[in-house]
Amino acid sequence: MKRTLLLLSIAALAVAGCNREKRTYQDQSPYVVSAENHVVQSDLHPGMVPPPSSISNKYEESAYAASEGQKLYDQYHCSGCHFHGGGGIGPPLMDDQWIYGSDPQNIRAAILEGRPNGMPSFRGKIPDHQVWQIVAYVRSLSGLLPKDVAPGRSDEMNTPFTPQQMKPQLEKKESPGVNRAEKKQ
Repeated sequence: MKRTLLLLSIAALAVAGCNREKRTYQDQSPYVVSAENHVVQSDLHPGMVPPPSSISNKYEESAYAASEGQKLYDQYHCSGCHFHGGGGIGPPLMDDQWIYGSDPQNIRAAILEGRPNGMPSFRGKIPDHQVWQIVAYVRSLSGLLPKDVAPGRSDEMNTPFTPQQMKPQLEKKESPGVNRAEKKQ
């Protein structure tokens, strides 16, 4: 009886001490446009150091929001140009060299306003809270979020080799026209 009571007490303390992350599903944007000024203008230009921002992305503190951003990144086909952060048609997002800066407001501006030579504008096409979730995920690609917030896994195929290590192995493979049955004889 005492042992059961002791185990229940320990379990109750463990549950009471557990602090789960709060998830809100109908979030408001951390960026607020005043009623008198409906036009958002930016002082961002390539190569300039951005002014200190009073905008903080609350989604960068939530692992759930960053993982939602990962899903949205694929659903809005960001991976079509940026691949999965490694770059392709669009610039890579995994490195530390960003043309327009890696601050949350710079990434948000790039998504909403677009950029010359290829990045389309998504203003009015993506809800603002989803833009901030994508921003959180994009920043996690280059390690700008704490490890406990960044998505813990990739939805891509896991291989023990990097693409550079795979190249020699792919070149060694036999050509598609060779019949394996003939080769064994």
